[in-house]
Amino acid sequence: MAQYSAEIDGVFVALADPTRRGVIRRLGRGPTSVGELAGEFPMTLPSFMKHVRTLESNGLIRTVKVGRVRTCVLNRDRLSLVDDWLAEQRRTWEERTDRLERFVTDSLEEQA
Repeated sequence: MAQYSAEIDGVFVALADPTRRGVIRRLGRGPTSVGELAGEFPMTLPSFMKHVRTLESNGLIRTVKVGRVRTCVLNRDRLSLVDDWLAEQRRTWEERTDRLERFVTDSLEEQA
């Protein structure tokens, strides 16, 4: 569980930044070079590369260098960590609200 927690924490940290979310959104349309990606954001290339490294180190993207061009590719499987976590949270809260509803309903029936 601790490993799972560290993984999901890293993914959420990576997704917390609007620039990195923008990169993920753009890569959702398909692979592209770092240069093309960087051109979409108002920052220097070294600053942009920090975002790329954060996404890559947390497994959300991978990069492949061919010659002088580094291409970024979205790792869609890694996003399933977020989906799984959210589904687990949704189940937990639905169970809690169902129990609350039963409690309130039972209490009202007992008063009647």
